Amino acid sequence: MDTPTKNYQSRVGALRREKTRNRLIESALAVFAGKGPDAATIEDFIAAAGVARGTFYNYFQTTDELLAAVAGETSDEVLDVIDPVVQNESDPACRVVVGSRLYMGMAARYPTWGAFVTRVGARRGSRGRLLDEYLTRDLQAAIASGRFKVGDITVARDIALGSIMYGIATLVSGEAPADYTEQAMFALLQAFGVSAREARKIAWAPLAECREPSGVIFQKNRAEAG
Repeated sequence: MDTPTKNYQSRVGALRREKTRNRLIESALAVFAGKGPDAATIEDFIAAAGVARGTFYNYFQTTDELLAAVAGETSDEVLDVIDPVVQNESDPACRVVVGSRLYMGMAARYPTWGAFVTRVGARRGSRGRLLDEYLTRDLQAAIASGRFKVGDITVARDIALGSIMYGIATLVSGEAPADYTEQAMFALLQAFGVSAREARKIAWAPLAECREPSGVIFQKNRAEAG
């Protein structure tokens, strides 16, 4: 077999493997969102994706491994489009608020992903990923500059992550007021020592637009909506 033919077959094989993996991840999001991370089984995923059990094991050894892939990759895809907007803010307090509002807003815009985030929780969905990294980065800067009056970065991170995760659950429930994210950030800023007057100004400041996530799950959601 000549080299061009081998290269072509290699590219086709790689594309086929990527397509199958994407189908597994896409199907897994809906399964996890509906059943939760602990009740879902491998049978649920292979049925939803329409693949054989052996195919599943070509990509993931356990449901936890699949969960980690779905949670980490989708969250990081969202952060990839949010963080450039966050970085435009010079005030670290504003960076925390802008990033949190955009992340929560993205969960409301893509409710299947939002429901998945609430079922997975912060421990599985954010620890060691970009959400944890970027939020901690901006909180540390806000504390170091004196913008936030919090003695321990871990306490600040846990309070902020709790606000984000529980906030997403409220948003996807359909029962949140129109300015829910602003109210949540207003309360968070005051908890971190920002005056009510300044907290209101920051929390309700106009948000810059960010790009839509490019991952297959988000692409499919946009196609179905449009």
